[in-house]
Amino acid sequence: MSRRSVTSAVLVLLLLLPALVVGVSAFAAPARAGGTAPVAGSITGPTVVATNSTNTFFISGSGGPAVNANGTLVGNITYYATPTGPNLTSVSIQPSSSNIVGNKSVAAKLYSGNATETLVIDVEVSSTFGGKNESTNFSYTVNVVAPFVVSATIVNPSNVTVSGFTVWVTLDGAVIGSVNVSSLAPGASERVSFRYPTLGLSTGTHTFALSLVQEHGLVTFANGQTVYTATFYVTGPATSYTLWYIAGIVAFFGAIFIFLTRVAARRRGTARR
Repeated sequence: MSRRSVTSAVLVLLLLLPALVVGVSAFAAPARAGGTAPVAGSITGPTVVATNSTNTFFISGSGGPAVNANGTLVGNITYYATPTGPNLTSVSIQPSSSNIVGNKSVAAKLYSGNATETLVIDVEVSSTFGGKNESTNFSYTVNVVAPFVVSATIVNPSNVTVSGFTVWVTLDGAVIGSVNVSSLAPGASERVSFRYPTLGLSTGTHTFALSLVQEHGLVTFANGQTVYTATFYVTGPATSYTLWYIAGIVAFFGAIFIFLTRVAARRRGTARR
């Protein structure tokens, strides 16, 4: 092939290259309508949950070909969620997929198993309309830990039935949850429990409190009080000996340096004799 033919072939390829790039791009991701936003999504919820618990997460999605330029939903936005982890026995998320309407988020329940582990919720949000599809993927990490369980017995010392009420739970003075009691007949009692994952608490003493103060003495705990407390201690992290190791290494090499320096000095002194 002559040099002129090679040059012509190269020029033809250079001229066709932009069209090829556009064609590949169009094949890889169908273009959205002008002015529309790319598909996006998010998941929110607790990052620490107790073993054998049910927790709510909120998944949202927007944009892509399912939403036109003025923000009106004209197609379908759907999420697909899957939990992953080392032990998925009794672990699931429900519903695992659902349509997302408008700008509202969908509530999904994560059921944790009996294993203490780290779970990852993998989520795909897909936006489809008119034969076009666009999706995005993201994940959310959840730590499953053994919870602290605080329990107490509630009694109704009166001769009337007490209708449903709420037992408020605080940790170090801050409200962290509640337990609902349907009702208590005269002289009846009920055991209530609250499970709390304690991962992330600072080292030291912490106090849970169950309160019946708002029931104005209609019901009490078994000890006759309207507040029940339980104190526990969180130990600190394991002692790190890294600095001691470094200090020992420095001292060791320092001693070696001094020893070699003295030996060298003695040898020099011997040589002078």
